[in-house]
Amino acid sequence: MFFDTTSYFLFLLAVVLAVRCLRHDGQNWFLLAASYFFYGWWDLRFLALMMASSGIDYLLARGIEATTEPQARRRFLVVSLLMNFGLLAVFKYCNFFVDSFAHVAAALGLGHVPARVWQIALPPGISFYTFQAVAYIVDVYRRDIPAVRRLRDYALFISLFPHLIAGPIQRPSHLIPQVQNHRRLEAEPFFAGLLLILEGLFRKIVVADNCALVANAAFNGHFGASAGATVLGIVAFAFQIYGDFSGYSSIARGSAQLLGFHFMVNFRQPYFARSLSDFWRRWHISLSTWLRDYLYIGLGGNRGGTARTYRNLFLTMLLGGLWHGANWTFVIWGGLHGAGLAVERSLGLVSERDRTMALPELWLRRSIVFVFVGIAWVFFRAASLGEALGFLGGLRQWSATPALGYAAIFLAGHVLPLLLLDRSLERSGGEYLADKSAYGWRIAAGVTFAVACLLFAANEQSAFIYFQF
Repeated sequence: MFFDTTSYFLFLLAVVLAVRCLRHDGQNWFLLAASYFFYGWWDLRFLALMMASSGIDYLLARGIEATTEPQARRRFLVVSLLMNFGLLAVFKYCNFFVDSFAHVAAALGLGHVPARVWQIALPPGISFYTFQAVAYIVDVYRRDIPAVRRLRDYALFISLFPHLIAGPIQRPSHLIPQVQNHRRLEAEPFFAGLLLILEGLFRKIVVADNCALVANAAFNGHFGASAGATVLGIVAFAFQIYGDFSGYSSIARGSAQLLGFHFMVNFRQPYFARSLSDFWRRWHISLSTWLRDYLYIGLGGNRGGTARTYRNLFLTMLLGGLWHGANWTFVIWGGLHGAGLAVERSLGLVSERDRTMALPELWLRRSIVFVFVGIAWVFFRAASLGEALGFLGGLRQWSATPALGYAAIFLAGHVLPLLLLDRSLERSGGEYLADKSAYGWRIAAGVTFAVACLLFAANEQSAFIYFQF
């Protein structure tokens, strides 16, 4: 059930109606069953895996809270981390190492290794719900939150369907109280949820899916190998992945609000960032803050001197890249961002994030950040290192065709509305368009999104990019 399909909205409508007919205890039982149904719709084979890991983490957290003996608490924590990261490693990275071994064996003349025999399927959403489970067990270990008393409530925290497949990654301290406490199903958040869904659909099926048409053509070589085709492909994919994932996050947040939950904002106009560190304060915020709080700080953060700070930044982003997928291209993408953050810190640009800038300097910095992020996206998009370098190699060749001009005009027609939308949100600080305006303006915004989706939706559906992670 993709978020932009009729089947999902029929499912969501049925769940919303049922939840409004039940009391809190019944709501949680029903939402847990609906969430397991939603996950089983994706892949029934791995539903038992998620249920089992949730049950084990629930017991381990209770064990951590019940004892004051440091070694016992640490043992419970280690068991949980080994289980969660072990399952993630087996399912997400087994194929990566099998394929790498096959290539090495072939280079050494050891004959063909039947890698396909050992390849295994990836459970949907395992990267996202694993990070939620790890955050929970670490927070209980740190005594930042108490262990959840009821298994049902913990299982619902892990599996609540709006965030289950591709986030946003929910912090235990934020979502668990919403699961445990009575939720007030009020008109204002319900209305806001509808507008978030409409805005999310606009970002996905109008912006992202149309940008995907240009990005796919450019990366597949349909425009030839030239600087124009490469730049066009980079810009198209930059806005495809942004429209795609921010659209998904808006639909997820809107769906949650229809059910009485509030999810954290996951994107805040990232292409208006004035530095790379500012970009990561705006892009995939639930992941970037998770990496900061549970990995970067765990590695030592900025304690221990400049060299260790740079090392920790680089390692955090390198592992963040690997989290996205079992491919060297993701490692390089993460390494580029880690190196960029380290260089930026060494130049003292991080401390200037709140300094008032003249417009020329502001837009120069924004342009530099966008160019860096866009080039890094090539490695994220490409299936292999050779493909990424080959695509970037087109920058050395200068040529133009009428098809490039038409594609550029088509792309601009879908990118500019998103930039105008982001400009409005940047100035207002809102979570969705016109959220601080009178109801008339908000209704007009919703109608505009709905009409745009009906008139300008791409004629070719593209799956949400982050569903593969």
